[in-house]
Amino acid sequence: MNIVEVLDQKQRVKFLDIARIIYKNDPNFACPLDGEIGGIFDPKENSFFKHGEAIRWILTDGSGKVIGRIAAFINTNKAFSFDQPTGGCGFFECIKDREAAFLLFDTAKEWLKERGMEAMDGPINFGENDNHWGLLVDGFLPQGYGMPYNKAYYQEFFESYGFQVFFEQYSYHVDRSKPFPERFAKIAEWISKKPGFEFEHFKFSNSEKYIQDIIEVYNEAWKFHDNFTPIDIEDIRKIAREGKGILEEDFIWFAYHEGKPIAFFVAMPDINQVLRKMNGKLDFWNKLKFMYLLKRKTITRTRITIMGVVPKYQRFGIESAIFWKMDKAIKAKKQYTEVELSWVGDFNPKMISIYESVGGVKMKTHYTYRYLFDRNVPFKRTAIIPLENRGTKASKE
Repeated sequence: MNIVEVLDQKQRVKFLDIARIIYKNDPNFACPLDGEIGGIFDPKENSFFKHGEAIRWILTDGSGKVIGRIAAFINTNKAFSFDQPTGGCGFFECIKDREAAFLLFDTAKEWLKERGMEAMDGPINFGENDNHWGLLVDGFLPQGYGMPYNKAYYQEFFESYGFQVFFEQYSYHVDRSKPFPERFAKIAEWISKKPGFEFEHFKFSNSEKYIQDIIEVYNEAWKFHDNFTPIDIEDIRKIAREGKGILEEDFIWFAYHEGKPIAFFVAMPDINQVLRKMNGKLDFWNKLKFMYLLKRKTITRTRITIMGVVPKYQRFGIESAIFWKMDKAIKAKKQYTEVELSWVGDFNPKMISIYESVGGVKMKTHYTYRYLFDRNVPFKRTAIIPLENRGTKASKE
């Protein structure tokens, strides 16, 4: 076997194509767009290169056939905030061959060790953890956009190599045909009418204002969490630009108290239901197909990707009010029959309780693993978020 760094266009194509080979004829797999994956490794597109570095490799057999891939990265804003300096590996794909898998893991580990790392998380993303983060271990169903899908045998590869579960990630599904829980509806109505509180949804015509509101809430809600790093405003602007024509304005909600933003929820149509038909390619004809399928209202599921409530307002029923308003907006669009609430970590029992209270049923479980290079160092799982530090959140560490 031969492992080589991805440096030229031919190797970049092979890095992408191995996923198409491994998941060929798998009806649950929606191939991410080539441009999206390529952008993660492009310093011009991925802001994480401002405070980190990334590399990727492909693995070939004796005949030159690609049989696996892996990437490694260091986010210097977080790497040195753990007990052991920690990098990451991700975008792992491999045929069912333990020797091949271990060679890929070894390659990522050695690259990280050379740069002062003492541990490796995986499979993770060189970016925010709402996309391409974690290994699917339960719920081998069609995944929502950004949620990883993988072969079941990958779990044995990670665990036999020595990775241990750092935290578990749960995705819940809500059947929109069922009524909104009455108790939450009453709380929502009460807070919606309370003087000083206002709720409104996103509008593209005033997108910069809402982007600034997201930044303000995000920084306030997450600043007490371990390993907090401010969000890059350009990343939010990019999502807004690229999402025009796809995002539903009334699936993104904000709460205000006396004019100050105190919460936001973001739900996105699950475009995987369209991308599944494109095999990762967005050429001219697939762009036409994409627009046609959008107009045909092919998408029936939406995914709540991130939410945040400023800690001092978390006991006011803000979550109930936004869920209630979002529920009404979703039900008004008849094609949407399901909402995915993803993902929430096992370290955040408050958010798990909210998901279950609004009718969510746990459908999928992903693991984020950690591998300590010194095998004699005691392993610690991620800590439960203390109650006083819980700015309600999902899809964030």
